[in-house]
Amino acid sequence: MSILGRFLKTVVKRGTISLIHPDGETERFGQPEAGFPDVVVRLADKGVMRQILMDPRLGAAEMFMDGRLIIEQGDIMELIQLARSNKPWERGGHLGELSGFKRTKDYIAGKLDAYNGQRRSKANVAHHYDLSRKLYELFLDEDMQYSCAYWTDPGNTLEQAQLDKKAHIASKMDLHPGQRVLDIGCGWGGMALYLHQKFGVEVLGITLSEEQLKVAQERASNEGVADKVKFELIDYRDLAERDGGQFDRIVSVGMFEHVGTPNFKTFFRCVANLMKDDGVMLLHTIGRMGKPGTTDSFTRKYIFPGGYIPALSETVEASEHFRLIATDIETLRLHYALTLREWYKRTTANKDKIVALYDERFFRLWTFYLAGATAAFESGGMCNYQIQFSRNRHTLPMTRDYIGEVEKRLNG
Repeated sequence: MSILGRFLKTVVKRGTISLIHPDGETERFGQPEAGFPDVVVRLADKGVMRQILMDPRLGAAEMFMDGRLIIEQGDIMELIQLARSNKPWERGGHLGELSGFKRTKDYIAGKLDAYNGQRRSKANVAHHYDLSRKLYELFLDEDMQYSCAYWTDPGNTLEQAQLDKKAHIASKMDLHPGQRVLDIGCGWGGMALYLHQKFGVEVLGITLSEEQLKVAQERASNEGVADKVKFELIDYRDLAERDGGQFDRIVSVGMFEHVGTPNFKTFFRCVANLMKDDGVMLLHTIGRMGKPGTTDSFTRKYIFPGGYIPALSETVEASEHFRLIATDIETLRLHYALTLREWYKRTTANKDKIVALYDERFFRLWTFYLAGATAAFESGGMCNYQIQFSRNRHTLPMTRDYIGEVEKRLNG
């Protein structure tokens, strides 16, 4: 049995994987079971196994991207699902105390991830978000929402789920006409435009992506609201120096993942200083269930350089230094998995167009990214957190009833 085979034998118990070696020898592991994939993989040359064993996730990704790890039955979504679903994060069993060494190792690993100075932050954002607008139009919804949707019904369309996401977030902000709102990491402008349309608020959206800025400004101009919904290419740290204390509400969706652990306290200090004394913020971020961790090498190298998925504990701890009250916390467990599966379906349906934009290797990279992310939310330790912060305990209503009432009105 090969070295890779011995590893697969310990991992794959439910569902099957057949491994075809370059000389034609085949190894098969696992047992067929409903709900678990049956995958056949061929290694094009002897070097593939070596690359995978050196760094399983990065090695497998690069071998797949290079066309040397070939999936002959199933697809990359099923291959990664098979590996992750056999060892889910919430697998149960007896839980023991972590050793002192393990606790120290985990703590240091969590602290050593991504440092994002201002110059590096812009370069990291450009790496991912300044890809062709046409690429994102091929797999996102019509409003270009590149973050977790909100699925009130798993049978909904992606467009409906993203509309419901905007309503769900807006309902937690306690918005009133005439208020000034800041959108940190505004993407292509959809959230900012929605808030103005539904609540009559003025919005400033900020981004470090030049491509996103162009699209957002174009949309505001086309809708005739450029005087009320403005967009700017500026770092939140610079904005805090310039416009401190001017915003009634702040929203940030899918941006905190790019801040980096060394900057968590800086982020929340800037947020607190940007808000008025009775201000409210809604933070929507991918998060880790459990303790802090590290960013895997594939994501760090190819997808989100400088990115880090925060644990709830380190997010809230960083905010506590600046008298921000965590007034509401919600954990979205499966919503991003449903979103990512829809993005993957649309990506594969548009393969020819994406290959024409870039090439076959990029297409395989993108599908590996989406498949890996899906598995992380279905079986791994990823989720989404929505955290509402306030600077004053008297600002928001006494109960959460207002959230449901506003959401019902928006969806009515």
